Amino acid sequence: MALFAFDNTYARLPDRFHVRMPPAPVAAPALVRVNRALAAVLGVDAAALASPEGVAVLAGNSVPEGAEPLAQAYAGHQFGGFSPQLGDGRAILLGEVVGRDGFRRDIQLKGSGRTPFSRGGDGRAALGPVLREYVISEAMFALGVPTTRSLAAVTTGEPVQRETPLPGAVLTRVAASHLRVGTFQFFAARQDEDALRILADYAIARHYPDLAGASHPHRAFLGAVVEAQARLIEQWMLIGFIHGVMNTDNCTISGETIDYGPCAFMDAYDPKTVFSSIDHYGRYAYANQPGIVHWNLTRLAEALLPLLDAETEPAIERAKEQLARFAPAFEAAWHAGLRRKLGLTQAREADLALAEDLLARMQANGADFTLTFRALCGAATGPAGDAAARALFADPAAYDGWAAGWRARLAEEAVAPAERAQAMQAVNPAIIPRNHQMEAAIVAAVERGDLSVFEALLDATARPYEDRPGLERYTLPPQPEERVLQTFCGT
Repeated sequence: MALFAFDNTYARLPDRFHVRMPPAPVAAPALVRVNRALAAVLGVDAAALASPEGVAVLAGNSVPEGAEPLAQAYAGHQFGGFSPQLGDGRAILLGEVVGRDGFRRDIQLKGSGRTPFSRGGDGRAALGPVLREYVISEAMFALGVPTTRSLAAVTTGEPVQRETPLPGAVLTRVAASHLRVGTFQFFAARQDEDALRILADYAIARHYPDLAGASHPHRAFLGAVVEAQARLIEQWMLIGFIHGVMNTDNCTISGETIDYGPCAFMDAYDPKTVFSSIDHYGRYAYANQPGIVHWNLTRLAEALLPLLDAETEPAIERAKEQLARFAPAFEAAWHAGLRRKLGLTQAREADLALAEDLLARMQANGADFTLTFRALCGAATGPAGDAAARALFADPAAYDGWAAGWRARLAEEAVAPAERAQAMQAVNPAIIPRNHQMEAAIVAAVERGDLSVFEALLDATARPYEDRPGLERYTLPPQPEERVLQTFCGT
């Protein structure tokens, strides 16, 4: 069935880059949802995807025409410990599609059965983690953050055994590519310089084609990935997003967010916030994310050393030069983002201190991260708008003390209050997929077979920067009894 106009390039790389194999069939596939908007971008007929023949493809029961299914090889540091072989243990890359926008994307089935990389796992996915990735990846797209996306979800009609039996599901994930830092580590660990060069040249051609003509394209490539990841992490931080498992195999070469396992958004601001049930020491806490990504990029630089210079010491120096681009790129983007969130259009030396003072007061007073910045949009029009922001602080006087300095700073810029508020609303979301709401959607689907909660949450998060009457409940933080303090990988 010709559902996709495949144009596969990764499959043409040498055999040691992947294992060719089809997805494993399932017992009774049933459609959960097709992303019609994304299908249109890909040039795919959404109605055909939703047909019985299409669902068979999405479940892995049928290999579509033009597909060259394979499991990709990669390695990775997981919580700091290196595994020389990880790979797609529960995913199959069907192939690549060039969309109507001219952009090339991978089409991958996640939860599609065992592969040689499964390491004892069953290769399957449970419905809950599939719904989590569907909602949060699409919410991230709506928030303007580079991300993999979800084209479809299907149930399998088969249980998967975790702590208890759970309904199985398969997610169709769409990505600029699935190249990771760990892909380079795989070949570096094998001292396969030829494969490293092939992979680097492939990544340049696919993601950074302008660098092909550089005097030292592999050095420029490392620098480009460093800057792409710096920009990505800055965007995570500005919306209170915590990835939860930012291992090197979850750090993409394209600069997209990938793998929505134990991820979550902060409610009350606390830079030490950790959600992942397996992150016992806070390695991937909110505030640690920039440092961890720099650490991951250093592992990429190590893998690329043979391509940076023929001699080891000069290669290390070239790597350090490119890694040094991270801090200024992140800091410039972070500071500019904080100014936008505060309604400031011109840079002043004291702006960072103003923002950091607010964050410190938020932490001390248990103020909700998303709601505080959204409330500032109204407060930017004048003191009459302060009530919503003040109410978020355990001690409203803490807000008042900060707001006086903020208003003095706003007065230095000749921007109309309504114009400023509108600009702030475009960067301070009203709605995020809060952890307790995500959990409610999963429980309804898994325990009661009710997908309406999932659908409603998906709709609410699709337009995060709008105030939508009737959806006020999606802006609210959890009540004490609703708090979800841990998230899980779902593997």
